[in-house]
Amino acid sequence: MQSPDLPGDTLTTLVRRYGAGEPLSCEPVAQGLLNRGYRLSTTRGRFFLKHHLDGDPGAPARIEHQHRVTARLGDLGLPVVPPVQDASGRTVAVVGGHCYALHPWVDGRHRDGGELSLAQCRRLGALLGTVHVRLAQAVPVPESERTTHPSADPEETFALIDELLARVRTRRRRDCFDELAEHRLRERRALLLRHAHRRPPAGAEPVAGWVHGDFHPLNLLYRDREPWDPVAIVDWDRLGVQPRAEEAVRAAAIFFLRPGGTLDLARIRAYARAYRAATGAGADEMAAAVHRVWWERLNDFWMLRWRYQLRDRRTDPQFPAAAALVVWWTGRYGAVRDAFCL
Repeated sequence: MQSPDLPGDTLTTLVRRYGAGEPLSCEPVAQGLLNRGYRLSTTRGRFFLKHHLDGDPGAPARIEHQHRVTARLGDLGLPVVPPVQDASGRTVAVVGGHCYALHPWVDGRHRDGGELSLAQCRRLGALLGTVHVRLAQAVPVPESERTTHPSADPEETFALIDELLARVRTRRRRDCFDELAEHRLRERRALLLRHAHRRPPAGAEPVAGWVHGDFHPLNLLYRDREPWDPVAIVDWDRLGVQPRAEEAVRAAAIFFLRPGGTLDLARIRAYARAYRAATGAGADEMAAAVHRVWWERLNDFWMLRWRYQLRDRRTDPQFPAAAALVVWWTGRYGAVRDAFCL
C-alpha cells in the first residue's frame, strides 16, 4: 500500500531494497524538525520508516555514522533500535535525492517526567549517565571535535530582541501570542541587563564528550505496562560532541518542566544524583553546567525566531512555559543549582 506522503514508488523501492517484503500499510506517526516517521507494515513484519530531512551531500555518511554508533551502544547493553541493513550492509537508502532508514518497530509510549516516580527519575538519570559513559567507550572524540563552546553574547541578544520586537509590533493583526511575546521580550531584556555580568567565562565549559544531543520525552519509549522501564532511546540525529553535564541539565529542564513554567526540583534531585553516580560528575562540573544552561536559556529566542523570522508556528505551544521558566529559574537560581549538585 502506497502512503500518500511518500512520492511515487519510493515506498516499494525502499522495502524491497531492505528485503522487508511487500508493503501492506504505511501511516505517518511523527513529523519533527529533522525527520518524518512512518509506521510501516509489510508481509515480513512491522517497521519504523524514517525520512531524514537533512539533505546536504554529507548527510548519508553522517547518518551511517550515527547508525554505527547506535549499533555499538546496543552491543554494550543500551536500549537502542539499530536500523535494518540492506544486502550490502548499508543502513541508509537514498531514493529520489532523499535519505531513508528502516528500523524495527518498538511498542511503547512516551512519558512526561511528571508521570515518573522518584525511583523512575533515578533510573532516568542513571540511563542518561550510562549513555554518556558507553558513548565514551564506543567512539573516541576526534581532535577536530575538541573545540570550545562559547557562551551567548548578550550584545547579540539585545540586537535580536530589538529585531523581534519590531516584527511583533508591526504585525497587522496581533493576537494573544503576540502580546505575550512582546511582554516576554521586554521582560527578558530587563533581566539580561541585570545579569549580563554573569556570562560564563571562556574556558569554563564542563567536560565534553559524545552526547545524544536531543534527550527528551519524545525520544524515549517506555513499556505500556508495569514496570515502566525505558525500552528504547530513539532519534540520534543530533549525536555530537558537547559538554556532557549540560545535556543532563538541559534534558532535566525538559522532562521536569511543569505547565506553568516551573521545575520539579524533587524529581530533578533524584535524577541528578543518579546521573552523577553513573558518570562520576562532581558538584563543580554540574554547577558549571547549570550556570551555562541557565545563561543559554536567558539568551535564547529560537521559538520566536521560528514564528517571526521563519513564519513557522510549530513551536508556539511550547513558548509560554519555556519563557516563564527563564524568569522562575533566575529568581530561584540557587535552589535549582542545589537540586543538581547536592
